[in-house]
Amino acid sequence: MISRLLGRRTAAHQKPDPFAGLSVPAGAGLFTCRVVDPVDEPVGQAEFTVSDSNGRKVVSGETDPFGTVVAMVPFGEYRLAISADSFTPFRGNVTVGESGASGGPGDITLQVAPSLPLPAPGDWEIEPAHSRIGFIARHIGLARVHGRFDNFAGAIRIGETVEQSAMHVVIGAASIDTSVQMRDDHLRSADFLDVDNYPTLEFYSDRFTHRGGNNWGITGALTLHGVTRTVTLDAHYLGLGNGMEGETRAAVRASTELHREDYTVNWQSMLARGIAVVGSSIKIEMDIQIVPKTVPKG
Repeated sequence: MISRLLGRRTAAHQKPDPFAGLSVPAGAGLFTCRVVDPVDEPVGQAEFTVSDSNGRKVVSGETDPFGTVVAMVPFGEYRLAISADSFTPFRGNVTVGESGASGGPGDITLQVAPSLPLPAPGDWEIEPAHSRIGFIARHIGLARVHGRFDNFAGAIRIGETVEQSAMHVVIGAASIDTSVQMRDDHLRSADFLDVDNYPTLEFYSDRFTHRGGNNWGITGALTLHGVTRTVTLDAHYLGLGNGMEGETRAAVRASTELHREDYTVNWQSMLARGIAVVGSSIKIEMDIQIVPKTVPKG
């Protein structure tokens, strides 16, 4: 009786094995580790890559909400790379051997990346020659359609702090280009952008939010097809540099996702009529360089 009670008590205090019952093939090991920040909080959605000694990718993925990396790989020596927004990337060597089904470096602490110098307060403008506003959409739910807008202009006023900044961007709707003339003509028609009645797309924002490191949220009003909706750009600041003529410039990469139904472009109605050029959701991707605004002479 006593031995039974002791056995139950011991079993109750044993830590459950989260990988119990997981089948690991012969000659393979289960590599695991946890990715945390400097205050020991888990870093979810960090990207990891496990490569072999020749630099070839063996497995890759993202950490779960608890910051856990799990990878089943053959026994051997590997290179582990981990990266996450606002953190300095990690690089290290790991060994997966026959000592156990689970092996790894334990906790990996990512250090907060230093913030890049910010643009000086004042008036800046987008330089179209080194900028791009593009989009990606699905074609009838199958292949992806890549496109861009060729004509656009924008002004940015950088405040004493970036949070006090504002921007205004105007895009020529007729400048849409997907490299297929028939499709572009249709996208300009009343079925989609209706450029005769709505010649421009406009975005205005005075809400810049620092998300840590070099990441920002830029929330504003996007007017498209005569309808205005609130949109947030996920922006990653790339820093300052100098152009060929020595002028200062700053670069940022930003993205967001739009839904055509939000702008009265009725996707279901067009499907019913047999029209399906691009899908309902459209991802916008921007690579932008800005330069100090020049004052016209005279």
